[in-house]
Amino acid sequence: MSAEGTDESSWALDPEDESGAVVAAVGRQLKMWREAAGFDRSTFAERMGYGADLTRKIESGIRIPRPEYLDKADGVLGAGGKIAAMKVDVEKARYPKKVRDLAKLESEAVELGAYASIVVHGLLQTDEYVRALYGLRRPAYPDEEIERLVTARMARQKVLGHPSAPLLTVVLEEAVLRRPVGGKMVLRGQLERLLEVGSLRHVEIQVMPTAVEEHAGLAGSLQLMRLKGGTTVGHNEGQLVSRLITDPKEVQILDMRYGMIRAQALTPRESLTFIEKVLGET
Repeated sequence: MSAEGTDESSWALDPEDESGAVVAAVGRQLKMWREAAGFDRSTFAERMGYGADLTRKIESGIRIPRPEYLDKADGVLGAGGKIAAMKVDVEKARYPKKVRDLAKLESEAVELGAYASIVVHGLLQTDEYVRALYGLRRPAYPDEEIERLVTARMARQKVLGHPSAPLLTVVLEEAVLRRPVGGKMVLRGQLERLLEVGSLRHVEIQVMPTAVEEHAGLAGSLQLMRLKGGTTVGHNEGQLVSRLITDPKEVQILDMRYGMIRAQALTPRESLTFIEKVLGET
């Protein structure tokens, strides 16, 4: 993607995504404003500095317009802020549906609990760490898709800054703290981030040392979300599957395992000291 954000190969809309109705409505509005201003598609695209094909796809609801596209269209068409205001309508559609669904649940939670066995939990990752993770995926993602996913991942973290932020407890495997995802400097930044977030009153980070013999989490990573209405749901993301767990019996098993994992790990205070030690060795 260029510095002007004029790449036309990104921000395709998932045809099964229900937010398509919003994107289509925005596209129709853009077309109406363009025609009312007396521009054909080619002339408008030239004024905008974007390709005519991208303009066609946005007006047809196939592509999600970027915020900067709407800002520029507002100026070119003299809309006085009416087009730019539609950024609010398409903001959520910018992120993959599964990310939006997970972020919605996290925003409704009063308590979030997670055990991360492979990489740092998503709510605790730095943008450099996230970018490195997606850069390692195979088959490889295009650069513009990596940026979209990084933006979506970082947007989820806004929940931690809300006045009514949920209690977040995370247990990380020792190996996660030592795996140099993105290289030594990225890892150092990530460890510093853990120390920073771990000092917040509503966040508790624990470390599961590799030397621990009894371990209730050997079946893999897990996440639990206790919602405001009293319901608890689980979430698990594997190689190709992101699964929401709502069956009470399955949630109960996850809850039991997570409680045991926390009991077997270092305490939050011991864990921060452990992370400081790993940082000093990195």
